[in-house]
Amino acid sequence: MEIKKKPRENVSMMLRRFTQRVRQSKILVNAKKARFQEKNISRNERRKMALERNKRKKERARLKKLGKI
Repeated sequence: MEIKKKPRENVSMMLRRFTQRVRQSKILVNAKKARFQEKNISRNERRKMALERNKRKKERARLKKLGKI
């Protein structure tokens, strides 16, 4: 997005025009949505990840019980 300075326009007004143009184009809204969008993961892959997470949790609890953590 490009904003050119008008004659006799100060920087703050130019910045205000730029932010208004960015808001109207909804560039930031789309970028924020894309930032937190998760990829689709298959059911088997989610299950494997959950099993691995539980395994690590149990191992950590076991080590804590033994006093090694």
